[in-house]
Amino acid sequence: MSGPTTTLWRPTGPRELELVRELGWRAWPPRLPEQPIFYPVLNEDYAIKIARDWNVPHDGVGYVTRFEVETEFLGRYPVQQAGGRTILELWVPAEELAEFNAHIVGEIEVVHEFRPGGR
Repeated sequence: MSGPTTTLWRPTGPRELELVRELGWRAWPPRLPEQPIFYPVLNEDYAIKIARDWNVPHDGVGYVTRFEVETEFLGRYPVQQAGGRTILELWVPAEELAEFNAHIVGEIEVVHEFRPGGR
């Protein structure tokens, strides 16, 4: 049984979301060679902004997912401020993603979907 958890969000496009679905909504797929870091975010509003403003124009649809990770495990990843006060991310090296996935508690869930022209 796990201890306390921390809620994280991940903005994603349809290809990555399909891979998450194939993994039973329990894990993130391995990174591609050009993706050395996995970036979950700590703020739902920031995830919404990325999904809406980047994923929609790039992929035609953007999703925001929410998931829980064991808080104690996350202590190894310092919070990175990628811009303003609320633009906070964790930087998980690609080679550590399988271990990160092992500390996800419950399922990854889609909480927002964005398409061109609105929702």
